[in-house]
Amino acid sequence: MTDQAGAERAAQPDPRRRVASSCLAPDWPTPPGVRAATTLRGPAGFSLGSYAHFNLGAGAGDDPAAVAANRAALVAGLSLPSWPHWLRQVHGMRVLRIDAAGQPPSDQGLAHEPPEADASATSVRGVVLAILSADCLPVLLAAKDGSEVAAAHAGWRGLACGVIESAVASMHARPEALTAWIGPGIGGASYEVDARVRDTFVGADAVADLAFIATRPGHWLCDLGTLARQRLRRAGVSEVHGGAFDTFRDERFYSYRREGAASGRMATLIWRE
Repeated sequence: MTDQAGAERAAQPDPRRRVASSCLAPDWPTPPGVRAATTLRGPAGFSLGSYAHFNLGAGAGDDPAAVAANRAALVAGLSLPSWPHWLRQVHGMRVLRIDAAGQPPSDQGLAHEPPEADASATSVRGVVLAILSADCLPVLLAAKDGSEVAAAHAGWRGLACGVIESAVASMHARPEALTAWIGPGIGGASYEVDARVRDTFVGADAVADLAFIATRPGHWLCDLGTLARQRLRRAGVSEVHGGAFDTFRDERFYSYRREGAASGRMATLIWRE
């Protein structure tokens, strides 16, 4: 961390006091004993420049010290029961079952390399699951009785390879006993894709064509939220909420398509109290 950056951060109010105003709660019927939140890009946080302020992604190119400080502020500001389980997300379908509470890094910096996966699930109280995103959809799952939770990272590649179906299958609760929430992601009116993306979905399921609107030759607007709902319902989850936020158009959120490689990441968390 440079001296100038350190001085600027020292002049800011303690960002932990502003974490609550830098988060959104899912708009779903909250299962008993379940808590969840999605972060915004501020006003809390230590990150500067294009990452300002509350970037939680360690691999986004931001100052590692700022990311570590943001993560520590997140834990303190939300009074999390344990350190979140961060994942190395690769747009795949691997799901981790997590049975032990996360621990903070011993040096107060960033944790060791996290495990590679794009979803996680737990039935253990106090285990905090985390998904990072900046246009891809964070999808939360919870048993309606509050006994189990899961979180998935669902961009178009993850949706196409079945990350939602894998997350549902990893849970002990039956699909019809689950409720889902689709978090902030790029909206259907903002996300233009080419024929390769459309053909991937429509070739596997003709109903997916409902998620695409033709624009110019060889290109379509793609509604990831519609695709996620289709996948959830095909997996047996009929109670689905959320999907109202467009990260590209709403500057409260980071957006990789809007900002490019220098985009930060929001975190979506879920845990059992």
